[in-house]
Amino acid sequence: MRLTGNAKEKRRRLYELALAAIMLWVTGVPATAQTAKNHNLEVAKNLEILNTLYSQLDLFYVDSLNPGQTMTAAIRGMLRSLDPYTEYFPESETKQLEMMLTGKYAGIGALVKYHMQLKRVVVDEPYEGMPAAEAGVRKGDIILSIDDSLMTDKPVNYVSSHLRGDPGTSFVLKVLRPSLGKELKFKITRRNIKLPDLPYYGMLPDSIGYINLQQFTEDCSKEVRRAFIDLKKQGAKGLVFDLRGNGGGSEMEAVNIVNIWVPQGQTVVENRGKVQQANRVYKTYLEPVDTVMPLVVLVNGETASASEITSGALQDMDRAVVLGTRTYGKGLVQVPLDLPYHANVKITTSKYYIPSGRCIQAINYNREKGAAYTERIPDSLTHVFYTRAGREVRDGGGIKPDVELKNDTMPNIAYYLSVGGMDSTEVMFDYIVDYLDHHPTIAPAREFHLSDQDWQEFRQRVIDSGFTYDDMSRKQFDELVKTAKFEGFYEQSQDLFDALSERLKHNLGTELDKHRDVIQQMLELDIIAAYYYQQGSLEAGLAYDKQVMEAARLLSQPEEYWKILQKSEK
Repeated sequence: MRLTGNAKEKRRRLYELALAAIMLWVTGVPATAQTAKNHNLEVAKNLEILNTLYSQLDLFYVDSLNPGQTMTAAIRGMLRSLDPYTEYFPESETKQLEMMLTGKYAGIGALVKYHMQLKRVVVDEPYEGMPAAEAGVRKGDIILSIDDSLMTDKPVNYVSSHLRGDPGTSFVLKVLRPSLGKELKFKITRRNIKLPDLPYYGMLPDSIGYINLQQFTEDCSKEVRRAFIDLKKQGAKGLVFDLRGNGGGSEMEAVNIVNIWVPQGQTVVENRGKVQQANRVYKTYLEPVDTVMPLVVLVNGETASASEITSGALQDMDRAVVLGTRTYGKGLVQVPLDLPYHANVKITTSKYYIPSGRCIQAINYNREKGAAYTERIPDSLTHVFYTRAGREVRDGGGIKPDVELKNDTMPNIAYYLSVGGMDSTEVMFDYIVDYLDHHPTIAPAREFHLSDQDWQEFRQRVIDSGFTYDDMSRKQFDELVKTAKFEGFYEQSQDLFDALSERLKHNLGTELDKHRDVIQQMLELDIIAAYYYQQGSLEAGLAYDKQVMEAARLLSQPEEYWKILQKSEK
């Protein structure tokens, strides 16, 4: 069907009127300015193009179109031109949005992974007190089927999606347990699963409390408040608050957590957007628990969003020392909105500003230079702000710690043992599964260690398995040889290259011994997690964590602690 000139004009004017009405509703002011009119015309024109294009595709394309799939792809392509946090959720994916906002989902409460050697999906970690663990499912179980659906040739995301479902629904899970060499069946009833926001808190030496918070979901502030009160009852004189790896979540929960340590009526964060509805100031409104106890907040490059509001606000108020590495730098606020037919969209509506007045957004999604253009704001273009005590802080690049301290890096060999070798060997995973079969119980989390005999058995197992990993020094050497040959220097220095090549030949046994401490710690923590779950693994890991140890040391040195929070004489 072709549109006449009059029909096209009517449709264009209809788009204009509809858009003007929307603009009036959103902004609360008449859209009469010339720039607004031009903008509205552009929107109307492009909406008409999109509508006509889809009509023509639907009519002429060689195959039938799937409307939902096609339009979802179009919508997501449009949103990708904005920022990575503005997302569309069709009706079929609204549960994913709900899980993002609440941390809850319905399933069996277990982490699964793909075993590269077996080419099967296996159980990696059943969560404490969840249906899988209660039914008797164990780490290393090979998933064969869910009810009558075969899972042996399916990828991880397919198996995972079938393990989830509506709460209260039951299914039969069939697994192969390698240690027994036989198949087992478990009848499991799905229920609402909420991963723990606060998997561990406890006391460190010298009357120092420790709280680990993993995410900012609904009511997590109440858990932190209860944990802190309990630690005070146990005699805590200082607190290490661990936000490393915490990707954030609810802004209000961040405000409530800050409120535990600062008085009522304090501005924690302010949202500023394009429309009035997006502007908001968040203040503390509860009675604090303790406004004087020394605090150290641990952060790293994966500390983001609400975690940065918390750590940044406490820094701006000089209420805590921030220790670790620079945070991620997410200063954008998203709001979920309902769409027709039960769809949803999560839209970036504003930026947040913490008490000093700074926004810590690290990346500028500059759309004037093209839809795909992004730039990290360089330090030279950031601005100076001041904490309440007059200390200098900056915007535009995450939260810079008061005390910068990197954690130890993982050796290359340890990384590949953890995730699987380049030849797909899963030697560390398989060793742990076998260890569980031969040890019904182990010592308490803080006391458990592998013996020398255990280490030697693991070491030999790695050597016998044919395990290989990405040898970075060898890769760099090979690149150097290529460059030398290209530039004509290789032949005259071949003896030196040959000698260096010989020195770079690594012996697997030697490499294992060289990095024994790190590899053995990884083994022990994974074994502890299988017996005492995430809580036990976190508790045991504190003994190896140099950032935690430095935070505890700082809290036990009041003069050094308070000096950091004072304005520098410079």
